[in-house]
Amino acid sequence: MDATTAPHRIPPEMPQYGETNHIFEMMQNMLQQLLIHQPEDPIPFMIKYFQEDNDNVPKIIILGPPASGKTTIAMWLSKHLKSVFLSLENLMTKEYSSLAERARKHYQKMKSLPPLLLVKLIQERLGEDDCLRRGWILDGIPETREQVLMIQALGITPRHVIVLSAPDTVLIERNLGKRVDPHNGEIYHTTFDWPPEFEIQNRLIVPEGISEKETAQRLMAYHRSIVRVLPSYPKTLKVISADQPCVDVFYQALTYVQTSHRSNAPFTPRVLLLGPMGSGKRLQAALLAQKYGLVNVSCGQLLKEAVADKSKFGEVIQPFFEKDMAVPDSIIMNLLSSRLTQHDCIQKGWVMYGFPRDLDQAHMLDTLEYKPNR
Repeated sequence: MDATTAPHRIPPEMPQYGETNHIFEMMQNMLQQLLIHQPEDPIPFMIKYFQEDNDNVPKIIILGPPASGKTTIAMWLSKHLKSVFLSLENLMTKEYSSLAERARKHYQKMKSLPPLLLVKLIQERLGEDDCLRRGWILDGIPETREQVLMIQALGITPRHVIVLSAPDTVLIERNLGKRVDPHNGEIYHTTFDWPPEFEIQNRLIVPEGISEKETAQRLMAYHRSIVRVLPSYPKTLKVISADQPCVDVFYQALTYVQTSHRSNAPFTPRVLLLGPMGSGKRLQAALLAQKYGLVNVSCGQLLKEAVADKSKFGEVIQPFFEKDMAVPDSIIMNLLSSRLTQHDCIQKGWVMYGFPRDLDQAHMLDTLEYKPNR
């Protein structure tokens, strides 16, 4: 496009196509990955990126103090969203991985992993097909600021970060009743979440490190580290109280991870106001138009203006006004289409009221290139 011939009239179909197909977000995400990975040949990288088509899969991190229920919530979300549940334990138990084997040996000796080894383990696992296709949920990782920075440097960016929170006294008391199913790692509680099946009850074990003293020490370590982790996720983080029934915590977490964050994509509002006579549509339209700089489009006013201006539409509409008859929908649609394709509506957006008045008119409006988006 020649810049010297500006201003250009962009076809109205173009921005709507971009908005409908999320072109801006797609290109923004691809550019972000290009800058992070900096491939020598970007073309194959971009082709692979589009083939994977995993921009919208869950990418969730769940953090929280000991006994807050983060593992339970992470496992429930994993089952509901059909995403891959990842924890330190199952990362190390991965078969046919020399990295996982090295991590297991180190953990058996030191009861912890070096940040670099942990991050490499995460990177290897997230690059596998199931994580790419179905998304992933990280349970309790990252724990430190150092781990956060290493994960971010690899381009691993969660879409949602959930932090569970509860008073320490509640967590210490809750941890004393914790029980674990050794078959699948499911966590139960002697008071709040006891399994009804006798078979499961009989095989539950008491995990290590749940005494009051040990829990208090772990809580102190958590509080020292978490204050340096949270500032890394300012736009994607949500704190949820864990001092409530586990089901309530789960549904709050599920609601959050199913929401989309505000996009940076250019957005042109196309607002349709509906309501019965006397509900205040005209006033609300005027207020919206004033606040957001939208074009105020009244269907009835358009018809009157067309007649007053003696335009070609007005000549067609005039006989219906004189006979006090309803103007046919086809004429109204042509008039609306003509108004909504004007430059001010395309550039600023619009707020419309007075149409449609019935289901048939709604179906006709839906066929327009300018469908309402609000």
